[in-house]
Amino acid sequence: MRSTRWRARFAALTVLVAVSAAFAEPRATQPRPPDVEALLTRLDDLYRSKSSIARMEIQVVGSRATRSLRLKAWTRGEDESLIVIEAPPREEGTATLRVGPNLWNYLPRIARTIRVPPSMMLGSWMGTDFTNDDLVKESSLRKDFAARIDRRSDSPPGWWIRLDVKPGVVGRWARIDMLVSDDDLPIEERHFDRKGRLARVMTFDEVRALGGRRLPLHLTLTPSDVEGQRTEMRYLEVQFDVPIPADTFSLSRLERKQP
Repeated sequence: MRSTRWRARFAALTVLVAVSAAFAEPRATQPRPPDVEALLTRLDDLYRSKSSIARMEIQVVGSRATRSLRLKAWTRGEDESLIVIEAPPREEGTATLRVGPNLWNYLPRIARTIRVPPSMMLGSWMGTDFTNDDLVKESSLRKDFAARIDRRSDSPPGWWIRLDVKPGVVGRWARIDMLVSDDDLPIEERHFDRKGRLARVMTFDEVRALGGRRLPLHLTLTPSDVEGQRTEMRYLEVQFDVPIPADTFSLSRLERKQP
């Protein structure tokens, strides 16, 4: 009889301890999904802000050869940007200017400025896997795509966002699947063409403080249809919200190579 009572008291004590432990240890909370509209605004401005001056290097890796570029870029707002190649010597001074919907390339070897038609915005920029639009950022995630949270990612931790192009928007990408971290930084983008095929994958890493904000400094763009090829871009320096002379983004400055 005593043994039965002892066992009953022990079982009750065990339950009490388990319940107390459950209340004593708070459950790990699931991260809250981001505000999609605010997230896209942040991502659109991540590398440019109200104005920016940056130095980057690009490496195009192919199955047979590797090619490197060093360049400097100026941006102001969403509609003005200038990119000037600083190295190698044979391409030094080659420049791209965007003002609103207009885009020009300056080719110093023939001393000519060539206007790039809108149909070429999604063409290759200077033989890399990046497009003209990637470099001068004419398109906008917030303005051109309808976005929604797709699912949670546990490894790496973050959220997959699905972006479907809005009706009437002209462009190559019908859809972008984007993985963003819990601190709203891009980790991976998958771009799908108008036929729903995966066209390329862009990854972001080496998150560090630069120019007063945390950024992925290294971007890798891998096309799906060219085996063994990729283009990498690394930010070396960047300043945000700095004064830039108004005539920086002009054809006369473009042809002089440097602002």
